[in-house]
Amino acid sequence: MNIRHLRYFVALARERNHARAAAACNVTQSTLTEAVRQLEHDLAVPLIDRHGQRFGGLTAQGERVLGWAQRILMDEEALEQDLSEMRLGLSGDLRFGIIPAAMPVAPLITNPFYKTHPLVTIKILSHTSVEIQRGLDEGTLEAGLTYLENEPLRNVRTLPLYDERYMLLAPSGGPFDGRASVSWREAAALPLCLLTPDMQNRRIVDRLFAEGGAGRPKVAIETNSVLALVAHVRSGQWSSVIPHTFLGLLGQEGSALAGLNAVPLVEPETSQAVGLVLSEREPLPPLARALLKSVREHDISGALAMANLRPV
Repeated sequence: MNIRHLRYFVALARERNHARAAAACNVTQSTLTEAVRQLEHDLAVPLIDRHGQRFGGLTAQGERVLGWAQRILMDEEALEQDLSEMRLGLSGDLRFGIIPAAMPVAPLITNPFYKTHPLVTIKILSHTSVEIQRGLDEGTLEAGLTYLENEPLRNVRTLPLYDERYMLLAPSGGPFDGRASVSWREAAALPLCLLTPDMQNRRIVDRLFAEGGAGRPKVAIETNSVLALVAHVRSGQWSSVIPHTFLGLLGQEGSALAGLNAVPLVEPETSQAVGLVLSEREPLPPLARALLKSVREHDISGALAMANLRPV
């Protein structure tokens, strides 16, 4: 059984199209197709449902082989990282999936890691919590930064880092200027711009509106970009709900962007745990192991406190 054939098969299962899979593997379509057929011959089972020349999905045997193939490829990559670390020091690409709501916290993790491992390229990828779970399962991510409790994670080890709280972000000059807090029911009456429903942050916010007695508020604009949320509020027509961690980017109490007003949301006043997640595989791949070690050795909680965040 050829490792390269496993790699082509996993790419085909991911892309669900021979041409796209071949392009992802930087080979011709005929090379990829022949490699998958050879893998079927070696394993003596059909892996692909074929409809003429089209990909029709995986067979039951193909689904089983896919799981094994992903684990084999993850182990091969970990072995290469381990040997490279012995020769040259830790190097390679650390693929770090982060939910958009946690992006302001990323430098507190990546900066100390890079100081210790300057040969590593850190690839920060904006992902939903579902995509982070899938990336850890399939070996396309070494680590993630995501919610830990709201929607159960599986087959991962977790390290809580902070509790996310929620702020109403509105244009200055509105009815809540000077207020110490705003209820979710009051916020629901505003013209809102929120994240898209595929984001766990949005699902949390929807639940909090309901728990606050606001039902399902009218959301005029939905986006998968927190930057777009801030831009729309900055335009003066919209309000939004943001994690308190974004106050550091906006400036203390929003002062760096004139015309914005950030007020804590209450009734209910609640928080969600956010933390580092890694595969529960043993042993951990070298890059994931090094990141976990770095986070544990450096005072992330202290850095969060200095950034005006509340550590767990």
